Amino acid sequence: MGHVASLWVAPVKGLGLTSPAEVDLQRTGVDDNRRFALVDEEGRRLGALRDPRLVAIGTEWDADSRRLALRFPDGSSVEDVVETDGPIETDLFSRTLRGNLVVGPWAAALSSYLGRRVRLLESEGGGTRAVDRGRGPVTLVSEASLAELARQAGVESVDGRRFRMLVHVGGVEAHEEDTWIGRELRLGGAVVRPLEQVARCAITTTGPESGRRDFDTLRAIKDYRGVRDADAIDFGIYGEVVAPGPVRVGDAVEPVS
Repeated sequence: MGHVASLWVAPVKGLGLTSPAEVDLQRTGVDDNRRFALVDEEGRRLGALRDPRLVAIGTEWDADSRRLALRFPDGSSVEDVVETDGPIETDLFSRTLRGNLVVGPWAAALSSYLGRRVRLLESEGGGTRAVDRGRGPVTLVSEASLAELARQAGVESVDGRRFRMLVHVGGVEAHEEDTWIGRELRLGGAVVRPLEQVARCAITTTGPESGRRDFDTLRAIKDYRGVRDADAIDFGIYGEVVAPGPVRVGDAVEPVS
């Protein structure tokens, strides 16, 4: 039987991931996943695909106290209670992301690190509003799939954080998650319905610790898995939430239909 091996959320979209022991999975996703986003001087959302250095910034977010901490690769950090001041909006894939401008020390620290002026946005309604919901707010990949990618690429291991998936599943075969598409899946105290495979982008080539592109994941996946619809290089799956509930590390993951 499969189980939840680890959970991963990004309090700030594009920045480093955190690994909670439990999440509250709602129909719109996990509230604190991608709660914040960066906006550049032109009002465009700035993500890791545009600047891979973002993934190397560690994040800590405590929703109860509303404290946000950022840890930079040079060892410096900035931390304070989040306050907001006035509306702001930016692009998010094919739609508009609306939220409030965050005031405090984070924008200056991020701007200094990146060498360009950026602002921090807190999305309306929390992180669930900052997810591309067209394909479902749940993403899963198996540990066995990561191990198979490493084997095929001739490397010792592949850090799963490259793929920025919400749930890493243990105890199943490589790419077994693909067979769950269209079926209902019990995920801890929640039920999800996998919808389709995730077509990967170049951000997966970036090392989570270094923020540098150091492994051609796309070529490695394509070489042994091929492509879908002429250009989609798939790894992991998207899903929608059928029944909300808590999901904890160690919980069972199993098809129920």
